[in-house]
This record gives sequence, C-alpha cells and structure tokens, in this order.
Amino acid sequence: MEKQRRTALKRLLGTIGGLVGATVVSKAERVKTATGSVRHEAGTAGMPEAEYQQDVPLFSGNTKYNGLVFIAGKGAHVEPFEIKAHTEIVLKELEKELIAAGSSMQKVLKVTVFLNDIADYQGMNEVYKGRFGSKPPVRTTVAVAKGGVPGNSLVEMDCIAYV
Repeated sequence: MEKQRRTALKRLLGTIGGLVGATVVSKAERVKTATGSVRHEAGTAGMPEAEYQQDVPLFSGNTKYNGLVFIAGKGAHVEPFEIKAHTEIVLKELEKELIAAGSSMQKVLKVTVFLNDIADYQGMNEVYKGRFGSKPPVRTTVAVAKGGVPGNSLVEMDCIAYV
C-alpha cells in the first residue's frame, strides 16, 4: 500500500507538471501533453441533477487524469446542524464518489477540509479519524472566512486519490 501511495504521489507531481503545457481537446476526451496522450474523464456521480443536466455543467463530481482522481468538494446540506453528523455525511459522500470513480478511501492521497467554524475542529476529527485506513492521507484544514461553507454545511471536503 505504501509503495502504491508513493507511486501515485509521483504521478500527481508529474500530472501537475504536465498540466502546465496541456492542450485540452474536448471535455472527457483526450488531453495532449509533452509526454503524450493520457485519458481525461469527468464524472457526475453524487452531483445534484440540475448541475449536470445543463448544457455546460457548473463542475464535475470527479475528474480522472493520468491515474489520479480528483473529487469535488462535498458538503452536508441537511439538518441537524451538528458537526459530527455533517462530517459523517460528507465522508460517506466522498466514499461514494471515490467508488464511482474506481478508487477507494484507502487510496486517498490528499484531503482538504473546510470548516464553517474552527471550533468544530475536534468534533470533525473524532468522526474523520480512521476513515482512510491505518495510513491516513495528508490533509489541510481551513476555517472559511465570512459567509461560511456554501449551502449551510458545517464542513466541506475534497480529495485527490489514485485509481
């Protein structure tokens, strides 16, 4: 598992470098880079129906590129407005999106957590701990500025994984 993570991190760094000179031919088709062509796919699992039935969707639920999958931010837009409940919902949504993209929670390399209130940090961590296996991914946690997380969620998370 550790070797897979290192390989995926190397791929991520190569992908980021390749994106600098990438020319996108069409959505969910081929992307030309200096090192050749790789598959680029966009997924809509977990997105509200109104978001992906537009002529041009606002965003993709996930995007696969060069063996990596990038998961869009997931929030919990329901009551009760309690950090542990919202964290549980968000983690389940991330997992659902990862599975739809051919990955899993154990293959996550990087998570970004956006908290509506930094006072919820401990409660979020209680639910988060152990959800990504025994070797958790790197993580950045940010308390959002004035206005909060979109859609009245107390927490939003996105991630990068390998497939």
